[in-house]
Amino acid sequence: MIILVTNDDGVHSPGLIALFKAMKELGEAYIVAPDRERSAVGHSLTLHRPLKVEELRDHVYSVNGTPTDSVVLGVNKVLPRKPDIVVSGINRGGNLGDDITYSGTVSAAIEGTILNIPSFAVSVPGDKHFHFETAAFYATMIAGFIIEHPMPYDTFLNVNVPNVTKDEVKGIKFTRQGKRTYDGSIQEVFSPRGERYYWIGGGVPYWEHAEDTDISAVEAGYVSITPVYLDFTNHKALDALKKKFPAFHGSGIPEEKGSRP
Repeated sequence: MIILVTNDDGVHSPGLIALFKAMKELGEAYIVAPDRERSAVGHSLTLHRPLKVEELRDHVYSVNGTPTDSVVLGVNKVLPRKPDIVVSGINRGGNLGDDITYSGTVSAAIEGTILNIPSFAVSVPGDKHFHFETAAFYATMIAGFIIEHPMPYDTFLNVNVPNVTKDEVKGIKFTRQGKRTYDGSIQEVFSPRGERYYWIGGGVPYWEHAEDTDISAVEAGYVSITPVYLDFTNHKALDALKKKFPAFHGSGIPEEKGSRP
């Protein structure tokens, strides 16, 4: 089995190295990851300049681009063949709720899924003293499960592991994506010349605390596994729109009332 390991914290991240070592227990693992931290770049793809891939050591490659770039190049140019699975992480900090839309780590799993490769992202909420060994243990378990039991079409797993020792984890919960907003996340700063700038980040997070969310599971000490579907279509809204506005659906531009043929 060939395994592509990547992340958004950079090729030298201790979380990536822990994941790489764990994946080598399952098969032939390769690292293809950004050459530096690329957190919060989302699903960006580099189109305005050429990209360079550098072999740092056996089976370890850096890319001067984004996590998505790393997956695209890893799959199509670096690895000896198409990988059997793409594993992204272990991210320093959680990817919970709406934060998955910004995450380069999650976006690497998205790209793997677009390329029709079983994929998942794994993260550890927190800001210091990360227990990467705990997340690596569960990543190995989940990787084996995905290979044996493929996910539905266009679906990948977003995994968040509590920042505790393996013995302190209470179990695993299958969850839905929660909601999170930030208060005061934009800071206004001034240069020594009095020029105004804005710094995005930080702020006070406000969470949705429903029992079945990824956020609540991790806070309670459980590993959260959320299946994420790439089709963003709201199918209930689509059906409702077709029923509510039948004149719009399949009939071209409707005539205005009182207009002549």
